[in-house]
Amino acid sequence: MTTSAGTIAPATSQPSVPSSGTTVLNVVRSEWTKLWSVRSTRWTLLATFVVSVGFTTLFAWGQTANWSQIDAQERANFDATANSLGGLYFGQLAIAVLGALVITAEYSTGGIRTTLTAVPQRLRVLLAKGLTFGVVALVVGVATSFAAFSIGQAFFATKGVEAHLGDPGVLRAVIGGGLYILGCGMLGFAVGSLLRHSAGAITTAVGLLFVLPLLSNLLPGDWGRTIREYFFSNAGGQITTVRQDPNLLAPWNGYLVFTLEWLVILIAGAVLFERRDA
Repeated sequence: MTTSAGTIAPATSQPSVPSSGTTVLNVVRSEWTKLWSVRSTRWTLLATFVVSVGFTTLFAWGQTANWSQIDAQERANFDATANSLGGLYFGQLAIAVLGALVITAEYSTGGIRTTLTAVPQRLRVLLAKGLTFGVVALVVGVATSFAAFSIGQAFFATKGVEAHLGDPGVLRAVIGGGLYILGCGMLGFAVGSLLRHSAGAITTAVGLLFVLPLLSNLLPGDWGRTIREYFFSNAGGQITTVRQDPNLLAPWNGYLVFTLEWLVILIAGAVLFERRDA
C-alpha cells in the first residue's frame, strides 16, 4: 500500500538529551570535570592553604616571641587551639571566592546556557555544583586546619602551653576548622547563585565574612551584642574554639546558626536560578 503524496507522516518528538544521561551522578561527574579543568581552582585552593597556614605561623611566632609581655590572666585563659587556627579567618576569603566562581564563572562566559541545555533540570545542576564544590572545600579545609594546628602547637610547645588532639574539645575544634572553611565556601557559592555576577558575589561574600563582622563590634547596646553574636563568621568561628567566650554562642550552636544563614541565601538563589533566564 502506498501513501498519497499529500500525506505527511507525523513527526516524532525526541528529547535532546536522554534522561539517563542527566542523573545526579552523571551531572556531578560533569561538574567535577569542569571544576578541575579551570586553573584558578588549584590556585585558589592553594591560596586557602598557604594563607591560612602562613598567617597562623606569623601569629604563633609573634605570640611566643612576646610571651613575657603577656600578663598572667591572659596566659591562664590562653586558647592554644583557637590561636593556632586564627589564620583560617584569612584563608576563608580565598575559599569564598572560589565558591562564588563555581557558579558565576559560567554566567560570565555564557557557558551556563550550554549546561542548562544539556541538563534542563536546573535544581539538579545547582545540587551537583554544590555537592562537588562542598566535598573539595571540606577536604581542603580539614587538611588546612590540621596543618595550621600542628604548626601553631610547635611554637606554643616552646612555652609549655601547647594543646594536644586528645585534650577535651581540641579534636572537635580542629575538625571544626575544616567545617568552618566549608561553610565559608558554601556562603560564597550561595551568594554566587543569588547574584550571578562574579565581582558582586565576591564583594558581598568578603563583606559578610570579614568586613561587617568587624564593624558589628562598634554597635552599641543589647541589640548590637545580639548582632555580633549571630553574625556569620562571628557565629561560625566559635566551632574552632576550646575556651568559650561567654558573650558568644557555644561552638555547635554557632556553627548551626552560620549554616542556616548561608542555607537561607542558597535557597533564595535556588528559587531565582529556577525562574530566571540564563
